[in-house]
Amino acid sequence: MMQQTDWFESWFGSPYYQILYQNRDHMEAQEFVENLIAHLNPPGGSRMVDIACGEGRFAVQLAEHGYNVIGVDLSHHSIEKAKAFENDHLQFYVQDMRMPFYINYFDYAFNFFTSFGYFAHNRDHLLAAKSFAAGLKKGGTLVIDYLNKGYVLDRLKPAETVNRGSYQFDLRKRLENNHIIKDIYFTDADNVPKHFSESVAAFSLEDFVRMFETAGMTLEQTFGDYKLNAYDAKESPRMIMIFKK
Repeated sequence: MMQQTDWFESWFGSPYYQILYQNRDHMEAQEFVENLIAHLNPPGGSRMVDIACGEGRFAVQLAEHGYNVIGVDLSHHSIEKAKAFENDHLQFYVQDMRMPFYINYFDYAFNFFTSFGYFAHNRDHLLAAKSFAAGLKKGGTLVIDYLNKGYVLDRLKPAETVNRGSYQFDLRKRLENNHIIKDIYFTDADNVPKHFSESVAAFSLEDFVRMFETAGMTLEQTFGDYKLNAYDAKESPRMIMIFKK
């Protein structure tokens, strides 16, 4: 029997993912990384890892500040694109976040833009948390930027249509088994119906604290948006957590 591919492997490796999300605010995202660097003030030459780095945009941004950066992602397609940016201070590797990578090596680890919570079982999330922690030196810093459960659920649209050029994406969203599910329906250029899904765990701040305490990490600060304003469980659009090992 063929093993079923996880949703994130098929969807993130698809060209339609980039089409659907082409209108994301990249300037805001870039400013967020700059705000983080100003807040954390990492020493020059710090070793950093961008976990689930995609095509490497933010790893490149970190490396431009003079840090030694490694980007890792499960998608061969994304890492192939990211490798075009490699230099003496920046490398990219295909890596499953659940599997330990370098051990006691990094000063800082980043997990941007809800790139966690993808798995069906909590044991896999805990494996990922332990892997994140294992890669950091003692005293190392982990930044996780996640959706804010209260904010998202209060504003969840069960149905939405999004037009991108010649494509019409019909989106259906629901909460199921404490996961926020988004089903994505459209027809491709050959008029063939397509369906992809996203599934992200609806973790609360308390869930993260428990999980990462088990992995040997302590929550130090929480912010609620990309300008690093205070976190509010209902009103903040993001949940940006800074953990220490």
